[in-house]
Amino acid sequence: MAPNASKDDNPKKPVVLITGCAKGGIGYEYCQAFSSLGCRVVATDVLERVPDLAGLDAEQLPLDVTSDESVEGAVERVLDEHGRVDVLVNNAGIGCTGPLAELRGEAVGRAMDVNFLGQLRMVRAVVPHMASRRSGRVVNVGSVVGTAATPWAGPYCASKAAVHAATDALRVELRPFGVHVVKVVPGAVRSGLGHANTAQLAAGGQEWRLYREFTAVIAERARASQTGRATDAGAFAAHVARRVMSARPPREIVYGNMTLLFAALAAAPLWARDAFFAKRFGLDKMLPR
Repeated sequence: MAPNASKDDNPKKPVVLITGCAKGGIGYEYCQAFSSLGCRVVATDVLERVPDLAGLDAEQLPLDVTSDESVEGAVERVLDEHGRVDVLVNNAGIGCTGPLAELRGEAVGRAMDVNFLGQLRMVRAVVPHMASRRSGRVVNVGSVVGTAATPWAGPYCASKAAVHAATDALRVELRPFGVHVVKVVPGAVRSGLGHANTAQLAAGGQEWRLYREFTAVIAERARASQTGRATDAGAFAAHVARRVMSARPPREIVYGNMTLLFAALAAAPLWARDAFFAKRFGLDKMLPR
C-alpha cells in the first residue's frame, strides 16, 4: 500500500486525533463528544494511561507529547491507517503548583514541555499533512489563567499564556492553507486535574522555606478549579466538540465556570487584579521578619 493510503473502512467520517485522554479527564470526555457527532476518534495518552473506549467508534494509541519520536510515530500510524487527520485536539496537560521562587526547575520545565511544547510537537507532525490537503482543524486548549495568572500556579499559567500566544500566531499563519485554528479557553471544569495536582504536590515532597506559612493555601490552590460550581466535564466537551465541528468553527471558545470573572480580571487594572488574588490566596498581609 502506498504511503498515506487509507485503510479506513468509513473514509467519510472525520478523523479526530486527541491527546491527553486518560479516563477521568476532559480528554476522555472529548472522545465521547466527538464520537457522538459521527467522528472516528483516535484517543492517545502515555502508555499506562491509554483509555478503554469500548462501545465508541474509537481506537487507542500510546503517545507521549514530550517525545518527538513518539509524536512522529503515532501521527505516521494514524495517517497510514486512515489517510488523514481532520481534527487535532491538543488537550494533554499537567499542573504545577507552588511558589515560583521555590519550585524545582524540573517541575517547571515539565509543565512547559507537556502543556506548550507538546502542542507544538503535535502541530509540526500534523500540519504539513493538513496543509497539503488545504483542510483541517487544529484545536489548542489553553485556560482562563493564561489571561489572568494566579499565585501558586505560575508555571501552569505561563504555559497556558504561551499556548494562547502561539495559537493566535498559528491561526494567521495557517490561514493560506485553509486550516482552521481554534483556541479553547476553559474556565473551572470538573476533571481529574485537582486530584492530579494534589498527588503531584504530595509526591514532590518539597517543603517550602520562604512560604512555610502558606502550605495550606498552596495545597488549596492545587484543587481550586475542582470545587464549587465547576462545570461538568462532559457538558464542556460536548459544547466544544459541537462548535469545532460546525461549518464555520470559531477562532476562540471560552466556556465554563468563572470565565466571566477571569475576563473581568484580565481587563482590570493590575492593582485591582493583584488585590483580588492577594486576598483570595492569603497574600494580603506582610510577614514579620
